[in-house]
Amino acid sequence: MFESLSHLALQQYWWVIVSLLGALFVFLTFVQGGQTLIYSIGKTDTERSLLVNTLGRKWEFTFTTLVTFGGAFFASFPLFYATSFGGAYWVWMAILFFFVIQAVSYEYRKKPANLLGARTYEIFLILNGAFGTILVGTAVGTFFNGAMFSLNDMNNVQWETPFRGLEAVLTFHNVALGLAVFFLARVLGALYFINSVDDANVYERSKKQVLYNAVPFLVFFLYFLIALLFQDGFAVDAATGTVSMESYKYLHNLLAMPVVTLILLVGVVGVLWGIASSLFKASQGGIWFAGGGTVLVVWMLFLVAGFNNTAFYPSSFDLQSSLTIQNASSSHFTLTAMSYVSLFVPFVLAYIVWVWKAMNNKKIDADEIGEDSHSY
Repeated sequence: MFESLSHLALQQYWWVIVSLLGALFVFLTFVQGGQTLIYSIGKTDTERSLLVNTLGRKWEFTFTTLVTFGGAFFASFPLFYATSFGGAYWVWMAILFFFVIQAVSYEYRKKPANLLGARTYEIFLILNGAFGTILVGTAVGTFFNGAMFSLNDMNNVQWETPFRGLEAVLTFHNVALGLAVFFLARVLGALYFINSVDDANVYERSKKQVLYNAVPFLVFFLYFLIALLFQDGFAVDAATGTVSMESYKYLHNLLAMPVVTLILLVGVVGVLWGIASSLFKASQGGIWFAGGGTVLVVWMLFLVAGFNNTAFYPSSFDLQSSLTIQNASSSHFTLTAMSYVSLFVPFVLAYIVWVWKAMNNKKIDADEIGEDSHSY
């Protein structure tokens, strides 16, 4: 079946899959967003334990999806993996560090006689929630604004600044995306608390946090999106592979791909409806509308970055070193073999949905925390 597809078709297929994994990861950062709200919403030790434990049921999904996203990128587009993860290693090491302290915190927060105390691990969770989301969003911003690297004839990467990826914070458009992801994660975290915690005080404070964080999220996201439509982009000549700057490139991509544009708009409406229904209709299911909308929006933004003859990881130092889905991908044989493995993805997703439903069959409450000997 997959053997009959052209190399380009397989490359496009895997860009769709990798993009979907990235979109799912952004949705799952509601865990990180929720962690930053531990002290804003939880005013007592019991309330904070409720929040940490309902997030603790899901934190491994986020971590696993991030690892899967990186693994899929490595297998399908190894030159990107070598260039970004191997060149911009300071930013990725920082991201990894903040995710490692998250895992440690859930493991040891309530361990008897731990030396650092529960509060220290709660601060670690907040740091993971803040820096993890901002750094990931800022790193993804380089897909549209470029990074300072060059490749020689042997595809050996040379990073052209000593900051190794951290220089991305010097471009405000990148930071705006990072802050949009941060505030979106907080909105999703608050919506998740509304959906999963049985406590009147947590519910009321979570509603307030949805509003407080929705405003800056919309400001930064709209700035990022509008600026993206009017900025120059990295166009690729389909015949020669030559990269050049094109005015309004990403606007042209949306106009050339109306289905992508439509799905992007549906996703935006989903996010807004999830927020509005929770604020004005007392809905407890806003996380599903906002979460589903988040997946659609981020998924389509990745497609805008890589499709329609666009360099998905451009070099702002040397245009011709920019990476495209054509020059950065694995061989036809590798992509074909991986495509057969991808047929198992729906079964994995079905298992995740089943586990999620089983875990959230009943809202978490103070009585459950007191009875559970394995609470976080």
